Amino acid sequence: MNKRDFLHGLLAASFGGWLSASEAQVVIRVAPPPMREERVPSPRRNMAWVPGYWDWNGRRYVWRAGHWVKERRGYRYRGDKWVERDGGWHRERGGWDRDGDGVPNRMDSKPNNPNKN
Repeated sequence: MNKRDFLHGLLAASFGGWLSASEAQVVIRVAPPPMREERVPSPRRNMAWVPGYWDWNGRRYVWRAGHWVKERRGYRYRGDKWVERDGGWHRERGGWDRDGDGVPNRMDSKPNNPNKN
């Protein structure tokens, strides 16, 4: 490990998280606050609602309000969420999913197959 990598890891750890080299994501030791209730606006033509979520800014959680994005026909939007594993909190980013199984197509061994098991 070189000095730069060590200092980078030390800095990240001092803010309550650390960088996981295998996943290249920030792992937080503090659980996110409870989800906020948002009033979902009336549907808009050709638009999809992206729900709000808690984001990590390097020091603390900050709320990112829900918003509209252009719809992708044949896809469903999966919102961001935090998952506890390996002694920390990992953010699973939201995104478009074609088969509705909650697994991003780029990571899915059988994408677009609604009958997979």
